[in-house]
Amino acid sequence: MTDDRTTTLRTADERATLASFLDHQRDTLAMKCAGLTPEQLRTPALAPSGLSLLGLVRHLAEVERSWFRNVLNGEDRPGFWKHPDGSFAEFDAESADPAEAFAIWRGEYDHARELVAAAESLDVLGRYGEEVFSLRWILTHMIEEYARHNGHADLLREHLDGSTGE
Repeated sequence: MTDDRTTTLRTADERATLASFLDHQRDTLAMKCAGLTPEQLRTPALAPSGLSLLGLVRHLAEVERSWFRNVLNGEDRPGFWKHPDGSFAEFDAESADPAEAFAIWRGEYDHARELVAAAESLDVLGRYGEEVFSLRWILTHMIEEYARHNGHADLLREHLDGSTGE
């Protein structure tokens, strides 16, 4: 597996450091998915779980949308993948289109980068209902979210084709 991930910054200011860690985590997920067929991306590799790499990509597109567009930027963007009853369906990837999922995910994180770059400071506030979150908290949470799911991605990828690594 080629490692072309963003290098985390060690001496930059807080915003650049957090952004580099988040980009490194995004790149890690992309690396874990690289070179797989659509069928492999859709494969729930660890029974009884239905979790797949493609489901993780779709989920993280939703997480990017929710935290950056809706919470930070005050948009009211609905989810990309929903069941008829309105519940989220991002993890239901058995027949999902990988090209669509990756395009949506990349579009969401590109937009998130723009919002982070445009923010006056890490103290900018976003809202979800009555709850208030700083951009600093959102970036830290996103790093946590990706790191947790990249652990899942490690196991899924290893099960699919034996590939291991960071």
